Amino acid sequence: QVQLVESGGGLVQAGGSLRLSCAASVPINHMGWYRQAPGNQRELVAVFTSGSSTNYVDSVKGRFTISRDNAKNTVYLQMNNLKPEDTAVYYCNALYMFRNYWGQGTQVTVSS
Repeated sequence: QVQLVESGGGLVQAGGSLRLSCAASVPINHMGWYRQAPGNQRELVAVFTSGSSTNYVDSVKGRFTISRDNAKNTVYLQMNNLKPEDTAVYYCNALYMFRNYWGQGTQVTVSS
């Protein structure tokens, strides 16, 4: 059973920064971040695809950066120049052995 433990959410003013972390219980290549705002569907934010390739939703390009520390089985999401519309619950996601796994979610709130 894969476990994903997230940390790093919080309250920040517009223009500020936060870094989210997601530690997996096993080494996983396909990991990423999704978010869900109230009343909205969960959407992909940033993800590692094959190898070191990454993919971002257009609204965060140039502001968010996904990275990883393979020695720690941890993926990070550095979020800069945060905007109120980034407010959401952020979920870590992992694809492992053809199954999707989700973290518990961490709240990010950006005040204007």
